Amino acid sequence: MASNVTISEGVFDFLNELKKNNNRDWFEAHKTEFKKYEAEIKSFLEAVKTNLNHHDDIEKMKLFRIYRDVRFSKDKTPYKAHFAGSFSRLGGHLRGGYYVHLKPGESLLATGFWAPNKEDLLRIRKELEMDAGEFRNVIAQKELKSIWGGMRGDEVKTAPKGFDKEHPDIDLIRKKQFVFTRNLSDKEVLSPSFLEEVDNSFKAIRPYFDLMSDILTTNLNGESILE
Repeated sequence: MASNVTISEGVFDFLNELKKNNNRDWFEAHKTEFKKYEAEIKSFLEAVKTNLNHHDDIEKMKLFRIYRDVRFSKDKTPYKAHFAGSFSRLGGHLRGGYYVHLKPGESLLATGFWAPNKEDLLRIRKELEMDAGEFRNVIAQKELKSIWGGMRGDEVKTAPKGFDKEHPDIDLIRKKQFVFTRNLSDKEVLSPSFLEEVDNSFKAIRPYFDLMSDILTTNLNGESILE
């Protein structure tokens, strides 16, 4: 297991200054400082990935760029005042992913399924339509719920096309995303035990991922659809 990798207070100090001075001149003048903290965050995310691979299979890690795409945004500030990284689970066999978002006063962890493709979304909904009992039992498990709370995600207003709006499990069927988030204080992020806390949080979601992997790699008869 990776250990002794922490987030320094300087990361948040830099992000606070960037928020107040979100312009190219300031950023260029502090580019060396940015590179230092970006490398620190990358090292932390690599440690998260190392730990994840002890109990999961991570296909890809991504450190998001600090530069904003302002083409279609009213907010024309050029930089994000946060660092973030994501971890994708192994391809078609496992699905889902993990996310770390580091921002003064607004840090969080997230996990689950942000944007299921059309086929996966229909498969999940069909499973819930048939029997949502196991799904509800998993997301209500004590450890998972104590760390992550309830499942979140965007949803349609009434019912997806082809589904009964009076179905007893329509609260789950109408979802378009199946995610969990955990808000973090600055004190938690800067704690020497933060890396371990991140790993423990991601471990706790495993029963949910195991169930979803099973759903998304089988048909409604429970037969594997993997080649």
